[in-house]
Amino acid sequence: MKNAFIFHGNSGYPEENWFPWLKKELEKIGYSVHVPQFPTPENQSPETWFKVFEKYKKFYTPKTIMIGHSLGGTFLLNVLQKYDIKTKACFFVAAPIGVLPIKNILTDKPFLKTQFDWAKIRSNSQKFFVFHSDNDPYVCLENGKELASNLQTDLTFVPNSGHFNTASGYTKFELLLDLIKKHQQ
Repeated sequence: MKNAFIFHGNSGYPEENWFPWLKKELEKIGYSVHVPQFPTPENQSPETWFKVFEKYKKFYTPKTIMIGHSLGGTFLLNVLQKYDIKTKACFFVAAPIGVLPIKNILTDKPFLKTQFDWAKIRSNSQKFFVFHSDNDPYVCLENGKELASNLQTDLTFVPNSGHFNTASGYTKFELLLDLIKKHQQ
């Protein structure tokens, strides 16, 4: 069974943005898709998010793809650093990694390690994809550039896409789906 995770961000939830659309599209091509609801903004911490993730851990296998939007992408880095399971591919969309300005830096900070173990993170996925825009009001473009550099992958730069959320017109994310389909073999 092919599994996929979609992690929402700070103050997010599973039914927002392009998540429901992507879940349906991935299910059409044989994925079992998990979109956990993490505690946010109250009780938002890596510890409380890991408690939720533990309920889904049995679906985290070498055939899994993982998608993290915003703080969900930062949490995904924490997952890759914590567990020794190599995933098929990881997709990061507008993820903050600590390069300022970050609008929600105070609530995001507990997820931002002073030093991520990039070698371990890279060893736990076969492929990485990083998406970022030039007009994101929450997370500056330098986060995407730095993340792509640390993951030793290319930045997928999508101009004028804001935070890749509903406010930016993202109720679907065709480019992301196309890349997943292209790299699912």
